[in-house]
Amino acid sequence: MDKLPFDPHNPWLELRRLTPARIALGRTGTSIPTRAQLDFQYAHAQARDAVHLPFDHASLSAQLVERDREYLLLHSAATDRNTYLQRPDLGRKLSDASAQALRDYVVAHPGGVDLVIVVADGLSALAVHRHTLPFLARFEEQMTGDSWTVAPVVLVEQGRVAVADEIGELLGAKMTVILIGERPGLSSPDSLGLYFTYNPKVGLTDAYRNCISNVRLEGLSYGMAAHRLLYLMREACRRQLSGVNLKDEAQVQTLDSDTGGDMKGNFLLGPPNA
Repeated sequence: MDKLPFDPHNPWLELRRLTPARIALGRTGTSIPTRAQLDFQYAHAQARDAVHLPFDHASLSAQLVERDREYLLLHSAATDRNTYLQRPDLGRKLSDASAQALRDYVVAHPGGVDLVIVVADGLSALAVHRHTLPFLARFEEQMTGDSWTVAPVVLVEQGRVAVADEIGELLGAKMTVILIGERPGLSSPDSLGLYFTYNPKVGLTDAYRNCISNVRLEGLSYGMAAHRLLYLMREACRRQLSGVNLKDEAQVQTLDSDTGGDMKGNFLLGPPNA
């Protein structure tokens, strides 16, 4: 019986082009090839660097000023990065000095606002540096026509998600959105997360928030993220709630969303009129 001709085609290699996941790495004896091992170590180093990268709020605030946007610079109760990583609770509240500065601002600007946008470094300042301003540009484009009053952008160093609740409560805001660097993965050291809360106040749990994650060039586009966020905000104002009782049923755009693609139904809910 003749042997079958050798077929060098490996279907796994084709699948590698469709995902950043580590598949079809190959094998050298009982281990993986050197290139795959070096790639893994490089990705791990990128993730570690993202966690420890200092928040460049000076550059971000300068760019906000260039766009005629006011800002406030605050700090959480975590005094440094090591404290922040070891004491998550301190990252969820403002330092005494920052809380007082916000109270002083409210005295000078009474009346409350509809929306406050908070930007915090979280676990990846790299994500905030790369994606905050492009996302805000798309968000503001799509928000045109809504009559919400907006507070200055609040920058928080060493901040976690819940710090936005205290900020929103002190400012008397109806809604808060925090843009924060997500925990880096081995294929995504720069993923930006958006957390939205209606009627923010200290002590709320994650059940009262809506999350839109993986906002980056290789993930969820700025345009689609802005579209989903605005849907949640409009529905929250209509229903006066957010969190687990507010589902993302927005009509989402195609992968060409940033270039004017057609609107489709939410892929989680099936096609329109199904």
